[in-house]
Amino acid sequence: MKQLLSLFDPAHQLRVAALGPRTPSADAFLDALEAADTGIRALARYDVDLISISHLEMFLPDDVDLTLLKEARSIVGDLPVFWEAPPERAEKAISLLAEHNSDEDAATFGYKLRTGGVTAGAFPTSAQIASALVTPATHQLPIKFTAGLHHPIRQFRDEVKTKMHGFLNVLGAAVLAAEHRWDAKQTATMLEDENTASFSFGEDFFAWREWKIDVERLRYRREFAASFGSCSFDEPREDLSALRLL
Repeated sequence: MKQLLSLFDPAHQLRVAALGPRTPSADAFLDALEAADTGIRALARYDVDLISISHLEMFLPDDVDLTLLKEARSIVGDLPVFWEAPPERAEKAISLLAEHNSDEDAATFGYKLRTGGVTAGAFPTSAQIASALVTPATHQLPIKFTAGLHHPIRQFRDEVKTKMHGFLNVLGAAVLAAEHRWDAKQTATMLEDENTASFSFGEDFFAWREWKIDVERLRYRREFAASFGSCSFDEPREDLSALRLL
C-alpha cells in the first residue's frame, strides 16, 4: 500500500470505489454492510490526505425493504451507495431506491446495472436495459453501469460469443431517454445501433441520429447517468482514438 500511495499526493488523491460483500437474503444484509463500513473506515484512516473513497457498491437482496434501507443509511452515513440488482429486478429496485431517496436531503442511494461479463449469458438484452432506463424514477436516481462495456459502439465479440453493448450506446441512451421521454422501444433501438455514423459530437451538443442534447442539459443529466465500469482500460481508449473522439 505504501508503495502505491507514493504515486499520489493531496492534490491528486487515490480515488477508491469500495465493494461490499454479496448476501443472498436480507437476514445477513445489515451485518455484511456493517463489516464493509468498518473496512471502509479503516482504509480511510490509513492516510486521509492521499485516499478518497468516493462510494460503496453492494448487491441488494430481493427481500430488502424500505425499513432496511433506512437502517443501511444509518450505518454508512452520507457515503453514496450504488445498490446492484439484476436486470429482471431493475424496475422494482429503482422504485424502492427512489422512494428511499425521496425522504432524504440528497439522492445518495443509486442503482447499479450489470451490463455484461465473461460469458454470453451475462449480458442483459437491450430490452432489459431499456426498461431500466425508461422507468420514471430512473430520471432522478443516480445509475451506474458495470462490466462488459469495453467498446464505444455495440458489436459482436468472438471472445464472449455475443454482442457487447457499447458504452456510447448505453450512456447516450440514458441521457437522451430521460431528456426526450423515450419509451422502451425507442431506447432499445439506440442501444442496438451498431453504426458509428449515428453518433455525433459538437462543441455544444451530443447527438444520436436526429436526437440531440445540448451540453448544459447533458451536464445535468450526467448527474444521474453517473458512470460505467470496465475491466478493460486500453480497449475503450483505443476505440475512441480510432473514432477520432479521443
